[in-house]
Amino acid sequence: MNRTFGVVLATATLTLAAGLAAPAAAQTSPTATPSPSPTPVCPPVLPINALVTGTTATSVTITYNAFITPPCGYDPPITVILFGSRDDAIQWQNPVAQGTSGPERSGAVTIDGLTPGAEYWFRLSDAAGVRDPYVIGGPARTAPQPLCAATATIDAGWGSGFVATVTVRNTGGERLNGWQVRWRWSGDERLQSVWNAVTETSAGEVTARHAGYNGSLAPGGSTTFGLLAATSNVPPGLALSCERSS
Repeated sequence: MNRTFGVVLATATLTLAAGLAAPAAAQTSPTATPSPSPTPVCPPVLPINALVTGTTATSVTITYNAFITPPCGYDPPITVILFGSRDDAIQWQNPVAQGTSGPERSGAVTIDGLTPGAEYWFRLSDAAGVRDPYVIGGPARTAPQPLCAATATIDAGWGSGFVATVTVRNTGGERLNGWQVRWRWSGDERLQSVWNAVTETSAGEVTARHAGYNGSLAPGGSTTFGLLAATSNVPPGLALSCERSS
């Protein structure tokens, strides 16, 4: 009887010791579930707007306003891409020229080296190359090639007047049969005499037309006329325009 009790006691002691020696089960921390990034709510307006504000025979000027910043809008510089047709602009294919703005959110981009008398459409992209899907501007039409050009040289000036020579050149591709040159005085200038042209003055604007013997100019050909003017302040030059005249 005593032997049996001792065996039982020893067995219980070993079992307890084994339980005390067993390592405790490792406890794991719960895994945090990442929160989804909030979807930006963009205002119901176009993020950028642009329109044609100027053209010459070889250039187009586009004025833009980038109203909204990313992710709903764009950051400058803004790139204006020109296309030769609306279909090409819609597909973003066959661009013919482009220009890039400065760092301003509102500004203008002038693209030069274009074909006179041509139509262009434009699209916009931002500094990161993100293409605006909304604005398809145009057509922007460049001015026709001028048929003639006029330049003035001040040959001599003094305290009360000056003498100038005006050169008229045919810049078109066909014979020019008649021309007229216009300019506006910048101060108190008054014509005293003109040679090789016929002039008239109205409200400070002068029109000089060809004489009977120098109105026909071949392509690339030129002629000159001269003038004597009175003034209290000799101008540095004259801003002239030239066009066909009958």
